[in-house]
Amino acid sequence: MPLAFEQFDLSPYDLVISSSHAVAKGVITGPDQLHISYVHSPMRYAWDLQHQYLSEAGLDRGVRSWVTRWLLHRLRQWDVRTANGVDHFVANSEYIARRIWKVYRREATVIYPPVDVDRFVLRGEKEDFYLTASRLVPYKRIGLIVRAFSELMPEKRLIVIGDGPGMDGLRRVAGRNVELLGYQDDEVLCDYMQRARAFVFAAEEDFGIVPVEAQACGTPVVAFGRGGCRETVVDGRTGVLFAEQSERAVADAVARFERIEDDLDPEVIRTNAERFSTARFRREFSAFVDECWRRFSEQRGF
Repeated sequence: MPLAFEQFDLSPYDLVISSSHAVAKGVITGPDQLHISYVHSPMRYAWDLQHQYLSEAGLDRGVRSWVTRWLLHRLRQWDVRTANGVDHFVANSEYIARRIWKVYRREATVIYPPVDVDRFVLRGEKEDFYLTASRLVPYKRIGLIVRAFSELMPEKRLIVIGDGPGMDGLRRVAGRNVELLGYQDDEVLCDYMQRARAFVFAAEEDFGIVPVEAQACGTPVVAFGRGGCRETVVDGRTGVLFAEQSERAVADAVARFERIEDDLDPEVIRTNAERFSTARFRREFSAFVDECWRRFSEQRGF
């Protein structure tokens, strides 16, 4: 992939905007081109989450592990070198801005990504079930949520929406109080989000769009308090944050949520989600590009 992106001939363009979660920022540009890179994360599997990814992929020992580690070492070298070709970094959260500084030693302007909050309608009346929704891959930690409800909260109902390689594992650990609905279209997901008592989220995400979508429905969020959720969920006002990825922490957070549930206003929760609207993103990103282009043109004497 790094080699592939370096083959794009972008020489006819004055302005290049890359949207990068791994290698797109590595496109080659010249001194008379302005390159702005909107970074969703420096490649997580090569940097601070390398050991987690290797373990989850079964590559934490043996010959294949060492080959993979050497490839990731080379990928890190390429990643740092190509950061020099970016004129301005934009991060999708303060969390990612800190990652950009840690990896590249470059400042980044934070512009939150667009969330289509208008697609979700506020509903104040909630039903007696909890919801989680995600691709069923290890780092999303859906299994942790399922185990927490199955083992520690068997009296509480949990709905799981999503599909992926982790489905078989969830079926093995899910209790009778957990319903695995598999993949559902956006209309069904939105309906469950509107009706859910709370949305439960245990991943350490770069930003995390789904918790914002839930809040757009006026639904509180019970979330792991690291990553983007620290910036999108207001603890005690639009949901509850928990400090560690463990079944007990999830159960304690749900118990805390139920103690303050009556104090959480769906309209306040919806208003919080509107901070991340598509219109706001377009306005902020356009203004940022315009200002960068103005300064770039002045430096070139145009």
